Amino acid sequence: MVFSSSIFLFCFLPLVLLIYYLLKIEYRNAFLLIVSLLFYAWGEPKFVFVIVLSMTINYLIGIIMSFTQQKFELYVTKIILLIGLVANCSLLFYFKYFDFFINSVNKVTGFNFSLHHVILPIGISFFTFQGLSYLIDIYLKRVDVQKNFFKFALFKAFFPQLIAGPIVRYVDIHEQIDSRKSTVDKFAYGIRRFIMGLGKKLIIANTLGAVANNIFGLPADENTIAIAWIGAICYTFQIYFDFSGYSDMAIGLAKMFGFDFKENFDYPYISKTITEFWRRWHISLSSWFRDYLYIPLGGNRAGNVYVNLLIVFIVTGLWHGAAWNFVIWGLWHGLFLIIERLMKKRNTKINVPKFVSWLYTTIIIIIGWVLFRSPDLNYAIDYLGIMFNIIKAKNVGFSIWYYLDTMTIVMLIIASVSSLPISKYISSIVGTYEEHSNFSIFAQNIYVVVVLIISIIFLATSTYNPFIYFRF
Repeated sequence: MVFSSSIFLFCFLPLVLLIYYLLKIEYRNAFLLIVSLLFYAWGEPKFVFVIVLSMTINYLIGIIMSFTQQKFELYVTKIILLIGLVANCSLLFYFKYFDFFINSVNKVTGFNFSLHHVILPIGISFFTFQGLSYLIDIYLKRVDVQKNFFKFALFKAFFPQLIAGPIVRYVDIHEQIDSRKSTVDKFAYGIRRFIMGLGKKLIIANTLGAVANNIFGLPADENTIAIAWIGAICYTFQIYFDFSGYSDMAIGLAKMFGFDFKENFDYPYISKTITEFWRRWHISLSSWFRDYLYIPLGGNRAGNVYVNLLIVFIVTGLWHGAAWNFVIWGLWHGLFLIIERLMKKRNTKINVPKFVSWLYTTIIIIIGWVLFRSPDLNYAIDYLGIMFNIIKAKNVGFSIWYYLDTMTIVMLIIASVSSLPISKYISSIVGTYEEHSNFSIFAQNIYVVVVLIISIIFLATSTYNPFIYFRF
């Protein structure tokens, strides 16, 4: 089930909210756990056992670690932690990387090991990282172990963040599981935030995603330079508004139930360096890798900083997908992070206009998204060859105006404007929603209602409605 589906918007969500607020407070967590598992089972009931297995493993390892911390030497707790980390990673490896590993071995060695054609459970990367951070935080004594299995299960399975994030850490949410406040203002904010995310997804991401899908669906050399760039730009906007829209909806839904999730995006396309981009893009993932991989590797203080960065971004690429184009995508970003760090370390100052810095960053990002979107590495290389006129197009069947119709042009303009922190600028002038005059609040609510109506129209008339990050 997806947030932008009719069944969720008009059946599941209203019914869940109604029952939730009719129940006594002491029964609400149990109810949320049940509906979260039903939400996950809606699309893939046979994989509910995977998330239940993940819950059980992490819950038991956490209990055992807590016990050994009190009764035994530190090395015993380290061994238990290692077992927990291996168990989590093994589960992820089997479902996400086993066939990729076998296929890579076959290509390198010439062997012909048979593939298992393992189906990827939705959201496994997200809830696996939740489990890993939970165990590490217990080991580092950042948080106490959760002894109530059902409360722990709710942390893992809470449906707003279950299948596409943001990656919610137990240390950030454990107090809210036990006690949280549901207010009218928070609920109203959650509705507004959800609707804005829904608009990002249905109006912008789906429209531009359909264009990108048509262009990337052709052999690379059947596109002209201009068409290839249009496809790359449309996908650049699609993935941002798709994923940030989902995050907005997840944050809004959490608010409706009294939970507070951290922000996951901060206008990444205004970045003037790749370093800045990763501070603004998928914040829950980049901060996770910083805290649980980069710093343990030595971070900026120990070992080779540049090797640490490369390791982090190889893993970042693999986290997104079991294919070599994802690995190269990670290395691509890691390379420019290293270059920027080297320049900063050597005090290399190049005085260039901010626009040039932004253009450099944007081109690097767009090239990266071509690697990310392509079905394989060979296609990505060919597509980039077309974009930069290294490979000549042939058998071109459509002109650029076939793709750049009025709707696409308008949506590209809307996407460009919406990628800018205009709302922050307006808020700094007129104040936040709570500080506005009655007329300003009325106008904003009308705007939200209009977005909702348009979103419903797009939902009713469009057949293209994927969520990109569901496959991760």
